[in-house]
Amino acid sequence: MDNLIGTLRLLWAEPSFALAQALTGLAGASSLFLVSAGLTIVFGVTRVVNFAHGSFFMVGAYVAVDAIDRVGFWPGVVVAALAVGVVGILVEVAILRRVYPAPELFQLLATFGLVLVIQDATLWLWGPEDRMGPRAPGLRGAVEIFGQPVPHYDLFLIAVGPLVLGLLWLVFRRTRWGILVRAATADREMTAALGVDQRRLFTGVFALGALLAGLGGALQVPREAANLHMDLNVIAEAFVVVVVGGMGSIVGAYLAAVLIGVVHAFGVLLFPKLTLVLVFLIMAVVLIVRPAGLLGEAPVATGGGHGTGEPPLRPAGRGLRLAGALLLAALLLLPLVGGGYAVVLATDLLALTLFAASLHFLMGVGGMVSFGHAAYFGIGAYGAALAAKYLSAPMELALAFAPLAAGLAGVAFGWLCARVSGVYLAMLSLAFAQIAWSVAVQWLEVTGGDNGILGLWPSAWAAGPLGYYYLSLALSAAGVMAIRHLAHTPFGQSLRAGRDSPRRAEALGISVGARQWAAVAVAGSFAGLAGALFAYAKGSVFPSFLSISRSVDGLVMVLLGGVQSLTGPILGAFAYVGLADQLVRGMELWRLVLGLAIILLAVVFRGGLAGIGRRGEAP
Repeated sequence: MDNLIGTLRLLWAEPSFALAQALTGLAGASSLFLVSAGLTIVFGVTRVVNFAHGSFFMVGAYVAVDAIDRVGFWPGVVVAALAVGVVGILVEVAILRRVYPAPELFQLLATFGLVLVIQDATLWLWGPEDRMGPRAPGLRGAVEIFGQPVPHYDLFLIAVGPLVLGLLWLVFRRTRWGILVRAATADREMTAALGVDQRRLFTGVFALGALLAGLGGALQVPREAANLHMDLNVIAEAFVVVVVGGMGSIVGAYLAAVLIGVVHAFGVLLFPKLTLVLVFLIMAVVLIVRPAGLLGEAPVATGGGHGTGEPPLRPAGRGLRLAGALLLAALLLLPLVGGGYAVVLATDLLALTLFAASLHFLMGVGGMVSFGHAAYFGIGAYGAALAAKYLSAPMELALAFAPLAAGLAGVAFGWLCARVSGVYLAMLSLAFAQIAWSVAVQWLEVTGGDNGILGLWPSAWAAGPLGYYYLSLALSAAGVMAIRHLAHTPFGQSLRAGRDSPRRAEALGISVGARQWAAVAVAGSFAGLAGALFAYAKGSVFPSFLSISRSVDGLVMVLLGGVQSLTGPILGAFAYVGLADQLVRGMELWRLVLGLAIILLAVVFRGGLAGIGRRGEAP
């Protein structure tokens, strides 16, 4: 508090310092706006939540470093932006055009596969080292503004944001192409009925979005070395900007980028321990007050986003029961035929299967897309670790405390979920997970920060790999069976009714919001148990348990297996974890192969692995 008061006094006494800090924030806001503008344009027209947009930003930076060496700085920036635009065209034509008819979640899966492909392709082309770019010619110095030095390049970036915003406004308001894009954003079906070639329109929009991302990456080169982490680092904040501004609103994206940039600049001074969480707190507050963002329009209910008219859930048939029994028998016999590594891998797999099943209960049964389900996984893991560390709780008590802690987090967060839906719900869940992750990173005194909490060992009877494997098998299998049972209960059926037709369900007296709230708490509890099992298997817990990549792992497992089947998360977990393990051990560029496999599944098998056996059946 003393530091906060002291900093406020400094800003009050030195307004020139505050101005310089604000200009720094505006310079960062311009780069963020370029990326976010492309993302919001693509979403506004194609409705694709492009997870690979950060990859275009990264590729733009790498291409710019090489191009600048050959043709000079400013031509190099233009070349990089155009090159990424061409990459965007190839991606749209070769991949996205084939998944537009699929449920939105499979478009997300395809773009995530693209992230993996581009990451390893970048590693192969440019190597693992960071690549520094030159400073912009003519903009290498600084100018004094009220006695404070401000870099010329920052002033240039501050001007770029409004300039690009103005150009986009002219394109969308004064050109025929722009008017068609706006028409497609408002009503795609009507635009198609008027004879507009939507394929070419979508390709052009995607190319423009990729070009803007590439331009943002290229202009970032004088401020930041091109590196392999740029894609995921920027995509989270770009999502925040797009959601806060309102999906599809370019002006909203600019306002949000300015807001986030300024908050970043002053947050470092005023709240140094909250720097990682401030932007996500802002997003959560904005979505609570204005569920559609600052300038966005209320989303139209789509019935859950993964198809309508699904038949009622029925108990598993004889064949499925037999397959389940065989799988359980194989897992029981695994230690007898597999080596020690197989037992360790299978222990991790069991925990992740329960994690995937809990996420599927939200997405498949409840129709609630979550980009931050790792929050409950991590809260459960930290809950068990903190109980063991500070309360000296034995493993049994810590494992019981984990689902309770995660469930309570679900109760708190579930209340917010009733206010938003669709992509906004997904983004709010991401904000919640990032807040939890930031607390784990920055609350050093309790969580250990990046060092995590070590020394988390099972009780003596389960201390060996074999004993802990059978404990994990018992708890994970019981958890998965409980989730399947819940899906068939009146609670699960009414949850599906609210997913497929909220208004009709409300008319029948079903409180959709209350059931969704309860579903978040239930799914969070099972995810928390999975996290605790995973933590005891590793003997430690780290902030990575709550990270975006962990949430993405859960999403991929569910989508890979199939959202429309209760068997999907089990198949998806086994396929994803098994394939990733084999590829990691067998080749250097394993992400590329895994990404291609994910894209292939998203394009060809839209029902996921569980849907392969149902191909040819009537929908």
